[in-house]
Amino acid sequence: MDILLLILGFACIITGLLGSFLPVLPGPSVSWVGLALLYLTNAVPANYWILGIALLITIVISVLDYVIPAKGTKRFGGSSYGIWGTNIGLVVGILAPIPFGFLIGPFVGALIGELIYDFKDHNRALKAAAGSFVGFLASSFMKFVICVMYLGLFIWIVWQHKSELF
Repeated sequence: MDILLLILGFACIITGLLGSFLPVLPGPSVSWVGLALLYLTNAVPANYWILGIALLITIVISVLDYVIPAKGTKRFGGSSYGIWGTNIGLVVGILAPIPFGFLIGPFVGALIGELIYDFKDHNRALKAAAGSFVGFLASSFMKFVICVMYLGLFIWIVWQHKSELF
């Protein structure tokens, strides 16, 4: 049973890393579940401080994940159309067989979203798309760093308890 929880926990950590860039997956939340699964094993004693602090960080990051792109878009004069365009463009960019689609997609999506909002003002749309893209990159980077920290914590805990786990 312990090995199954360990494998599921590691799978959640890796899925969380991927989710730090994909808007459909809540990256830090899934990574936190991976940590919690590790502590459910019989070999690793529960440490509620680590789980509690990691949960608090996950909640704060999850809230900021919605605030940062919105603030970036609004700061550059954008609308909610730009935010939606960023997310849709990211999904299309990941699925499209083009190099760097995950970077090009959000920017083009935000630009199209802003042009749908106001077709006549191209400069404002370009500026708002840039703001939305910068907000997306900042938010994704922040989530990625947290997920990498959770991965490091997971590996460190497994290493400490390797004799009991394996």
